[in-house]
Amino acid sequence: MNEELRTTRRMSVPMFALALCLCSGLALAAELKLSGANEVPAVTTTASGTGTITVAEDGSVSGSVKTTGVAATMAHIHVAAAGKNGPVIVPLTRSAEGEWSVPAGAKLTAEQMKSYKAGELYVNVHSDASKGGEIRAQLTP
Repeated sequence: MNEELRTTRRMSVPMFALALCLCSGLALAAELKLSGANEVPAVTTTASGTGTITVAEDGSVSGSVKTTGVAATMAHIHVAAAGKNGPVIVPLTRSAEGEWSVPAGAKLTAEQMKSYKAGELYVNVHSDASKGGEIRAQLTP
């Protein structure tokens, strides 16, 4: 075997590993735009929110949401498709006024990961005026 071919083979293994890591979807991030129109039933409000929630392939969850125009009392990640309400699976913690974060160590189960990949998780922010949720966004990877 000539030297050029050996060099190519030695280089191709690390390059393959790098490509595999880059393409394997090590983390799936959902960019969020929360609004009252996404709530079920829809809520008329001037409140809004933005954020990013990242879900790693092992189910680890991280991220945060920032809100404006709402006196928020709590925020959660729920499991349910758009147009439906579902149970809380990850309660978010208030990190500052109008800011909510996924707590350290939060992790989805295998079933919740399937729901996430199908677009069937959502984030919503609750208030005294809208106890069921004032603003909401589906998590779409």
